[in-house]
Amino acid sequence: MSFLNRLFKIGQAEAHSAVNQFEDPIKMTEQGLRDLREDLDKALHALAEVKALAIRSRNDAETSRSKALDYENKAVLLLQKAHREELEATEADRLATESLTKKAQHEAQATRAGQDQEKFEASANQLNQNVQQLKQTISQWDNELRTLKARVTVSTATKTINQQLAQLDSSGTVTLLERMKEKIATEEALAESYGQLANESKSVDQEIDQALGTDGSGQASVELLALKAKLGMQKQLGSSES
Repeated sequence: MSFLNRLFKIGQAEAHSAVNQFEDPIKMTEQGLRDLREDLDKALHALAEVKALAIRSRNDAETSRSKALDYENKAVLLLQKAHREELEATEADRLATESLTKKAQHEAQATRAGQDQEKFEASANQLNQNVQQLKQTISQWDNELRTLKARVTVSTATKTINQQLAQLDSSGTVTLLERMKEKIATEEALAESYGQLANESKSVDQEIDQALGTDGSGQASVELLALKAKLGMQKQLGSSES
């Protein structure tokens, strides 16, 4: 199987460069598997033919042995008839001799057929071993092909990622991230500062109101009286009260 030699070259150190430059290892393996399957089909066809020949030889041997026994029985019957004077002795001897000759011929045919049967069965056994070996080899290379494809997928993905990482401007990215962090920190500090100012302003107003003993309602009362006086409502209210 010369195609196996091609496949085995993949594993040789000196052939790696040639494989990488001129042949795809996956395609080589797939072609090798196609060749193996073709050989398997041929071997199975040959095995079926040889088994058929072995069966035919066995049947021929059995038929010849049966005929030989039949001619022997006929010779016995002829001699018995001659002994009973039912048939002339000379004629009985002649026919019995012919029967025994036929018997010998069929015995020889049975022997040859038996020998052919043994040869065909031996060939069938050898072919069957070849078939099993081919099946095992195909299974092995199927597994190797799946592993090889998986390795190619992983290596391709790894290569792509590494290329992207290599082309990435790491220093620029770090600088950009630092600027973003600094800007966010500034915004957070500014928001906190405005919150503190708002709290401080509110506290001052509360201290003033507390010192005056008012919460702002007195000023509102003064403004209300001024508004009523402006509208002339204060006088009317006074008259009604009197």
